[in-house]
Order: sequence, then C-alpha cells, then structure tokens
Amino acid sequence: MEASQHDMKLIQMGAKVEQISSKMCYVKFTIDDIEVAYVYNINKKGRYFLERIKPYPIPLKEFEKEEDVIKIIDIDVRQFKNAAKSKNMENFIKINKELNKTIKEFEDLFLYYNVPKIEIEIIMDKIKEIHEEIYKTQKMSERVFFDKEPDNL
Repeated sequence: MEASQHDMKLIQMGAKVEQISSKMCYVKFTIDDIEVAYVYNINKKGRYFLERIKPYPIPLKEFEKEEDVIKIIDIDVRQFKNAAKSKNMENFIKINKELNKTIKEFEDLFLYYNVPKIEIEIIMDKIKEIHEEIYKTQKMSERVFFDKEPDNL
C-alpha cells in the first residue's frame, strides 16, 4: 500500500509511474584493501543494468545477458588488480571521487542559481583543459592493460 501512495504522489507531480518487479544483486571484491563493489538490477524485460558503486560510483552499461554482466565485472576487477600495483592508486581514486563531487556541485549550481553565460564558458574551458590533460597524459604514459580496449579514450 505504501508504494501505491508514493506512486500517487509522483503521478500528482506529473510523473508517469510504472512499477517494475526486479531483482537487485550486490557484488563486492576486496583488492589490496580497496573495496570494489557493483550493483546490478534485472528488470521485467530481462535486461541487466550494471553500476560500479565503490571505490567511486560510475554507471557501466545495460546488458542483454547475465553472462555479459559477469564478463564486464571480470574485466573491471582485473583492471583494478592491475591498477592496484601502481603507486598512484590512492590518488587515482581520490581524483575520481573529486570528479564525482564536482559533478554534484555543478548540478547544484545549475539547479539553484541563474548562472551568467560567461561563467558557463569559463567552466567549459576548464573542462576542455582537463580533457586535453587526460589525452596528453595518455600519450606520454605506458599502457599496462591489454585485455580490452579503453571505452572512452
């Protein structure tokens, strides 16, 4: 009954609400004292939505089959095991957490304030600088994981 009360409130707010019975799975690994955790949801259409939630949150993808979810988790865990050998692992995680925090801060800025166009342009320029630095760093860095090609570089 409580779920239907929540649905009613959302409908009154203008939402289209569809209740979906699904199964959620929580998967956790510990790699050199670093917790790497995932959650995936199986919806009524039998599709799987995977998200890494630790050490920092990142949505990964939606999949047709559970085997594909397991395959991606396997690759991700191997990547973290390999990255854990780096002396920069703590900084890598810290940077990712700061980027996630920045996304939340920017959303608050956008949703709560009328931001002048010049400030939007300044922020876009700073983001462009970060992208350029990432690509520059990629070119000057030794590749250490070859089981899969990068998704975003």
